[in-house]
Amino acid sequence: MKTLKDFNFKNKKALIRVDFNVPLNDNLEVTDATRIQAAKSTIIDILEQNGSCVLMSHLGRPKGFQNEFSLRNIVKKATEILGVQVKFVADCIGHKVDEAIANLEAGEILLLENLRFYDEEKNGDVAFAEKLSKFGDIYVNDAFGTAHRAHASTTIVAQFFKENKCFGNLLAREIESIDKVLNNSEKPVLAILGGAKVSSKITVIENILDKVDHLIIGGGMSFTFIKAQGGKIGNSICEDDKMELALDILNKAATKGVQVHIPVDVIAADDFSNDANTQICNINEIPEGWEGVDAGPKSRENFDTIVNQCKTILWNGPLGVFEMESFAGGTIALGNAIDKATQNGTFSLVGGGDSVAAVKQFGFADKVSYVSTGGGAMLEMLEGKSLPGITAILK
Repeated sequence: MKTLKDFNFKNKKALIRVDFNVPLNDNLEVTDATRIQAAKSTIIDILEQNGSCVLMSHLGRPKGFQNEFSLRNIVKKATEILGVQVKFVADCIGHKVDEAIANLEAGEILLLENLRFYDEEKNGDVAFAEKLSKFGDIYVNDAFGTAHRAHASTTIVAQFFKENKCFGNLLAREIESIDKVLNNSEKPVLAILGGAKVSSKITVIENILDKVDHLIIGGGMSFTFIKAQGGKIGNSICEDDKMELALDILNKAATKGVQVHIPVDVIAADDFSNDANTQICNINEIPEGWEGVDAGPKSRENFDTIVNQCKTILWNGPLGVFEMESFAGGTIALGNAIDKATQNGTFSLVGGGDSVAAVKQFGFADKVSYVSTGGGAMLEMLEGKSLPGITAILK
């Protein structure tokens, strides 16, 4: 696996695919700069070798050139975070870019305009990728969030660099962290899968059953398993068409010696609202008109015990409707348990949009071993799929 350490960037232009697809408010100001911060290490490493950086990214889902999706809007924040003035060119191919590249000096950063202003980017157009390839001596992919897409800048462009391509620091860490969980883990290994739907996690569960010792199934998806076993779940979310699959998963887990843990009690609410009336119920005895919205106190204790027995933990999905303060307790308790385990030497990896949002919201981001930056990409790796953006560098 080639990384920055395999190259000398002195007087070289690094063409870097970053993921600067960051949220903007109505004033077109960056509201969460995590992804820019995540790319800093790679960019600074290259600049310190007296190289220059040409940054490519997409932003949102524009239809042609649209100002609200222009990467011009993130230049100020990127400059602030990187501590180096970020130059900007209002296109990503063409004469303007050629001129800006020609004038780029060692130690400088140039940000190209939104790649998705051109349909050729998403279509993986070879001619478009070849034009991009002219802007650098070495291609660096540091965009894990788009590594599962065979787009021009994430995958196709790599073929024009032969040996001169590598992973940036962020993408290398992502690959190493997921590989550590799936293939080089210290046992016992625990996977925690939460969220609303079994259907979105089926292939993940099937792929990791051979690699884990414990599996916690929480959040909305737990009710499909409970109902499949004959429990009463009231008005709780449930995928009735996936109940047979849930039983099949439990049988497969038992065959492989994997211990599956499902909440035993829940906080139930009479309305999907922060101000709803609540009660604690056994998870298989939720009254009609009530729905499970968070893990209950006994479940939290059980999960704390399991978490602190394990040496490798993967957390993907919250245990309740954490966006509502009244129903965040289970997810916070789980975060505290993982924090404690991590302090005692456990490797903990958190990934997936809702999980990442939760660890940030409740202050756990610095208390786990690694927080993944790519939701869809991470899920596909956990499913055992090869990601085109990663394969393109390894070829």
